Amino acid sequence: MARLTHLDEKGRARMVDVGAKNPTHRTATARAEVILMPETLAAVTEGGVSKGDVLAVARVAGITGGKRTPDLIPMTHPIGLDSLKVDVTPDEDLPGIRIEATATTTGKTGVEMEAMTAVSIAALTVYDMLKSLEKGIKVSNVRLVYKAGGKSGEWRGE
Repeated sequence: MARLTHLDEKGRARMVDVGAKNPTHRTATARAEVILMPETLAAVTEGGVSKGDVLAVARVAGITGGKRTPDLIPMTHPIGLDSLKVDVTPDEDLPGIRIEATATTTGKTGVEMEAMTAVSIAALTVYDMLKSLEKGIKVSNVRLVYKAGGKSGEWRGE
C-alpha cells in the first residue's frame, strides 16, 4: 500500500512539500448534479425563484469557492489559478442541474481540489436558493472526471 503523503513519519498531518517539483501545466475537471422535482427545475428555468437567478448565482459561487479552496480544505496549497470555468446547466432528463468546473494552473501541484470545491459550492448554492421550494433536493455524484499534468500525467474517469 502506498504511503499517505499528508502524514509524516509519526502519522501526524502535514502539508506536502512541493518545493522541489517542476512547474507544469495542470488541469482538472469535476462534475456534480443537483436532483430536483420537475416543478422546481421549471421555476429555475422560467425565472420563478424569489432569491434570483439560480444559475448565475451558483456559477459565481462556484468560482469563488474554487478560488478559496485553501481556506476550506486543510493542507491544500494556495495556488495561482490560470482559469476556473464553472458551467451550471439545467437538464430536464435528470431532472435537475448539472454542474461542471474546469480549473487550470501552471504550477507544482494539481487543481483537482479547486475543481471539486467549485462544483460542491455551486451545488450547495443551488440547494440554498431552492430549499424553500423543495425539501427533498439531492446534491449527487460529486466527482473528478479528468486531470492532466505533473508526474502522474493524464487521468480520465466518469
